[in-house]
Amino acid sequence: MISPAPQVPAHIRSMIHDDLPLVSDIERRSYEFPWSHDVFRDCLLAGYQCIVLVRGEEIAGYGVLSVAAGEAHILNLCVDPVYRELGYGDRLLSEILGRARTADVKEVFLEVRPTNSSALSLYRKQGFRQIANRPAYYQANAGREDAAVFAKTLKYND
Repeated sequence: MISPAPQVPAHIRSMIHDDLPLVSDIERRSYEFPWSHDVFRDCLLAGYQCIVLVRGEEIAGYGVLSVAAGEAHILNLCVDPVYRELGYGDRLLSEILGRARTADVKEVFLEVRPTNSSALSLYRKQGFRQIANRPAYYQANAGREDAAVFAKTLKYND
């Protein structure tokens, strides 16, 4: 009988410039039409909430959140394909929502490909609801793909 591998500690921290090569590598291995290194760099420079989930010594996932005018937009949330199904997406999303609450955000928005069933499941599990559809939003192999627009109203204890 093979025993399971020991649990490797993981923590979330702010993304730094030195993380960009690893983050970009995960992005390229995760998507057919990935963000470039420069897009991640620009997000850091713009002051967006950029986070990484570090498992042991390796970056296993990341998220990018833009906050303005009382609302927030999740621009990117990704877990390295090697580390999926370990609850890291849930942890990253929870951290992003916590940071949105800290910024007194009332509503959080995001777009997701309707074909990304694992992302749809994660967002619904965390209380997001679909509010719209953006036609031809994403680049695709055969033209463009729509985006499902999701939103979540954040609750605060008064």
